[in-house]
Amino acid sequence: MSEVTAVPKQAAGQPPAPTGEKPAKPRRVKRSLEARIQTVLGIALVLALFALPLYLDDSLLTMGQAVMAAAVGAIGLNLLTGVTGQLSLAHAFFIAIGTYGYAYFSGSPGGVATEYGGLELPPLLGATMAVILAGLAGLAFSPIASRLSGIYLGVASLSLVFLGQHLLFNWEGVTGGPNGRAVPTFTLAGLVFGTPQPGDPQVFLFNVPLRRNELLWYLFLVVLILAYLFARNLLRGRPGRALQMIRDKQTAAAVMGVNVRRYKSAAFVVSSMYAGAAGVLLALFLRNPTPGSFGLILSVTYLAMIVIGGLGSIPGAVVGAAFVAATPLLLNRYADFIPFLAQPGSGGVDSGTLAKYLYGGAVVVVLLLEPGGVAALGRRLLFTLTGTTRRQKMRAAAPVSSSVAETGDETTAETGADSVEDGVPGRSDNGGGAPSTQSLDSPPGSSPAPPSQGPDRGTEPPTEGNRRP
Repeated sequence: MSEVTAVPKQAAGQPPAPTGEKPAKPRRVKRSLEARIQTVLGIALVLALFALPLYLDDSLLTMGQAVMAAAVGAIGLNLLTGVTGQLSLAHAFFIAIGTYGYAYFSGSPGGVATEYGGLELPPLLGATMAVILAGLAGLAFSPIASRLSGIYLGVASLSLVFLGQHLLFNWEGVTGGPNGRAVPTFTLAGLVFGTPQPGDPQVFLFNVPLRRNELLWYLFLVVLILAYLFARNLLRGRPGRALQMIRDKQTAAAVMGVNVRRYKSAAFVVSSMYAGAAGVLLALFLRNPTPGSFGLILSVTYLAMIVIGGLGSIPGAVVGAAFVAATPLLLNRYADFIPFLAQPGSGGVDSGTLAKYLYGGAVVVVLLLEPGGVAALGRRLLFTLTGTTRRQKMRAAAPVSSSVAETGDETTAETGADSVEDGVPGRSDNGGGAPSTQSLDSPPGSSPAPPSQGPDRGTEPPTEGNRRP
């Protein structure tokens, strides 16, 4: 029997390798100076966040917990609205599912004025089931979300907020009714994330005792890091490029072979699971959540977070969440030093009302002066510090074989840079200038899928309002 030798598949556009020689390995792209600086700053920030609980008091620790819980939800909404271009006002509904799902799955029956039930499952299992339940709720709504976009999807998702408010106030056996219900303390491997009781193991870090607020700080920080890394890797891969193409132009994405409806449904499910995780963290933070906290105002607040931080930017979502969530707490902490602030409930401008004015004004300023948000300002500052000009950035993003490297044409460089930076494939290298029709969902060599037929109300608005600035 003759021996069969496997011949490696030759990449398109490369000259055939000489007989007897190994094919050249693909050249690894060197990281830019800006990327290295961002990595160093990110590592330094994480190390600082791990060290802060040893020096902060309880009020600042609770503020940090509120910021990190809001940041997880803002990342999920940014994946849906900022990256995919799908407007959703139902984020508060999915956060409520995560909050009360964890309270019911891991809580015990109780209640004074209103009795409620509980399954008394282990807290980690209950938190996982609450996140999955939020994802299943998003999956149930995904057939509608995959057919709509823009204001149509916003109005459709608004119905979930009203439905959620009705269920939260009337499903007393799960939510406890208008007075809410108690949230069980989170435990992991025998470690209690709560106020230590006599006989509980005490945890020390550098001879500093870790109590409830310190332990919850580290728990929230680990969840935020995992959520950030997952979203970043998602955007850097093929699904992220497909979502960005859907945001920019759905018809072009369908021609390129992207299954638009499937990706829009997947984005809605992932965003709802992020909201469920944020709801679990919010339950641990509040300890006794009430249904009035999960109304339309909460959904609008999360939209303000991603607009201020920058649509489509994961670090921007974290910064926007920090600004919106920390502003009322900071004003309340230092209310004695601000003369015109009134006491809450007195009818004047208290810290909560002033905070709404501040981040409402911040949204207007961002939309008028810097539509890219804080993330765009950060990129501009980084390029200024490194001395990188826009022309150099476009040349670095353009392919080596293109006319940019040979002639330095600025128009060609800008086109190539935009396609590389946004993750949208550019034109083919066949010299004819025809756009490439290779599918993002199919292997190389397969024919592109035709765009889906049938009515698709709202999927192609006359204006490109979903485009990220």
